[in-house]
Amino acid sequence: MKNIVIAAGYATRLGELTKNFPKPLLKIGESTILGRMLDDIDRIPDIDEHIVITNHKFASIFEDWAKEQHYSKPITIVDDGTETNDTRLGAVCDLLFAMDKLHIDDDLLVVAADNLLFFTFKDFVDFAKSKDASCIMCHEQPSIEKLQRTGVVVLDADNKVVNMEEKPQEPKSYWAVPPFYIYMKKDLDLVRHSVENGCGKDAPGNLAHYMVDNATMYAWPMNGGRFDIGSLDTYYEACEKYGVKNG
Repeated sequence: MKNIVIAAGYATRLGELTKNFPKPLLKIGESTILGRMLDDIDRIPDIDEHIVITNHKFASIFEDWAKEQHYSKPITIVDDGTETNDTRLGAVCDLLFAMDKLHIDDDLLVVAADNLLFFTFKDFVDFAKSKDASCIMCHEQPSIEKLQRTGVVVLDADNKVVNMEEKPQEPKSYWAVPPFYIYMKKDLDLVRHSVENGCGKDAPGNLAHYMVDNATMYAWPMNGGRFDIGSLDTYYEACEKYGVKNG
């Protein structure tokens, strides 16, 4: 299984802090946002490589970072060739770009690189293996306002996804979908042809929605919390709350 990190955005909401530096490599205490995530994923036996897809503007920064890491699995940096937010490929196209460039034909763990997580991805991987199916994550979100700004799924008694909507005005459940996915090798042909068949390009949730409509998908309820770093305020809050090593 390949771990693919979608990190080609320009984090414009963080202003000067990320004008010339990638958000996933911002420091949180002694580590980085991405480093904290890889510390966990690297320990999963199924994972054999970390693939970070970024843009041309930040590629050299990621390359320098990768040379300093000592994970048990190799890190591959993929440059999507874009240099501005206006010319970005979008998360789905970035995933397809990396799959094509590296000729990937393996199960995929696909993660966004701007969250602090308080659970292990191994449980997610084990869930997907038990279902032998592509999977998304979900978590209970009591706020209707927040549900209206994210993907929302309806599940059956076996956690099979029976419906998914992006940013619904009238959510059909309280199950929100964070940006973490597993796509099985047997479904990669659907993934490869998703955009040409009408899948949205920009957000990783666009692909999850497309896959729910075209394949059997299950949802793993997160068994721990997450902290989404989407603005300067949330970044500084993360530094204050979690800046202590292993805090």
